[in-house]
Amino acid sequence: MSPALILACIGAYFVLLVGIAWYTGRGAGNAGYFLGNRRSPWYAVAFGLIGDSLSGVTFISVPGWVGKTGFSYLQMVLGYVAGYLVIAQVLLPLYYRLELTSIYTYLGRRLGDPAQRTGAAFFLLSRLVGAAARLYLAVAVLQQFVLGAWGVPLWLTAAVIIGLILAYTYRGGIQTLVWTDTFQSAFLLLGLGLSLVAIAAQLGLGFGDVVRTVRDSPHSQVFFWDWAPATNFWKQFLGGAFVAICMTGLDQNMMQKNLSCRSLAEAQRNLRWFSVIVVLVTLVFLALGAMLYHYAEVRGVPVPSPTDHLFPTLALQHLGTFAAVAFILGLTAATFSSADSVLTTLTTSCCIDILRLDRDPGWTEARQTRARHLLHFMFAGLLLATILGFAALRSDAVIGLVLKLASYTYGPLLGLFACALWRGGRPLGRLVPVACLVPPVLSAVLDANSRAWFGGYVFGNELLILNGLLTFAALALVGHRRADAGPTRRARG
Repeated sequence: MSPALILACIGAYFVLLVGIAWYTGRGAGNAGYFLGNRRSPWYAVAFGLIGDSLSGVTFISVPGWVGKTGFSYLQMVLGYVAGYLVIAQVLLPLYYRLELTSIYTYLGRRLGDPAQRTGAAFFLLSRLVGAAARLYLAVAVLQQFVLGAWGVPLWLTAAVIIGLILAYTYRGGIQTLVWTDTFQSAFLLLGLGLSLVAIAAQLGLGFGDVVRTVRDSPHSQVFFWDWAPATNFWKQFLGGAFVAICMTGLDQNMMQKNLSCRSLAEAQRNLRWFSVIVVLVTLVFLALGAMLYHYAEVRGVPVPSPTDHLFPTLALQHLGTFAAVAFILGLTAATFSSADSVLTTLTTSCCIDILRLDRDPGWTEARQTRARHLLHFMFAGLLLATILGFAALRSDAVIGLVLKLASYTYGPLLGLFACALWRGGRPLGRLVPVACLVPPVLSAVLDANSRAWFGGYVFGNELLILNGLLTFAALALVGHRRADAGPTRRARG
């Protein structure tokens, strides 16, 4: 497939996105930007979350990952389902009852302003790094297979993509994203399905043949019970449950769309349906990975390193124009969907949690609009800088890196929210940032030395749970010391 045709597909896709953004974002004020005026249909939110949660990392990395870890990723996704049920039954009722715009406002009400700002800071770091990792993967593919041959530098490719995202998100916010993400999820699934069809057609396989090929694949093992490796079932399942709770339920990016639904009941229905959809879609992604490795073996195509490049290599160089178009459509949808909402939710959290625009009467509607436009562009610049940092690191499997980073950045959020639920509205004071920074450092030391210290044990996603427990313990200690010091200060006063 020629680079010109690839760029034409991306250009046409972008024109459609801008048209949707223009139509849905008309007259969107701050209320529309932050929560879509709480009028988003639950089915549109549920379908749109597919693209937002799966992203380009899933589209490229999961099929490539199959060669190393089989179908073990499904164990984590089953854990996601358990986590989504906790969010639907515990967190969403809490957020709706308090009528929150930013979920970190809850931390401020229960634990004090330092806790709210600390939680927001960890979210800003987590989402910025996670979104950059996902975008970097897509940028690297476009650079290697399309623009690099024309001498276009990677930084310019990344800047253009971010510029395109800015063009349709800076005005409408959530009011626009609910519908653009629905559109993009449809194209992501279309690209996935058409890619499987193209492989089957190339190998002369019918539907039943594809099912048997996937079932008999040496990479199709789902459950792993050896306790030491990171693929152990309980590590993956429990880690997946907590990853879902943290990266969805404690994450402004995912919750902001859920909070834009018309009612709590609709938001809960959205999450229940989404939990079913994400399992089915993940199964198809894993089946695609097995078929890609089967195709490479049958046709004698060397598996590239990194494995992230297996899908794009076969789609763009071996499977023909039909598969190439399907791949580009899916990757483009995943790329834009995973990044556009991040700019909106980073801006929202900074406005509400850091600048407190909703609590200061001096911030008029016009002044708030100017501030959020400026922040929207600022976060776009930070996203570009972080992508270039990933390009310098050249990580092998991006999805593994994203999940590892989540263990360190979402663990403190888990500890903060657990402490907020437990303490019953008693502020913690100014030591909250310190209590949240120490646990990730301790976790990193344990992770680096686990093989030597624990008989070959390798941390998986349970590192997130450990991080949350350490943060909770540190916050409890801070609260205990504050309670002990309270009477002394009052006596002196």
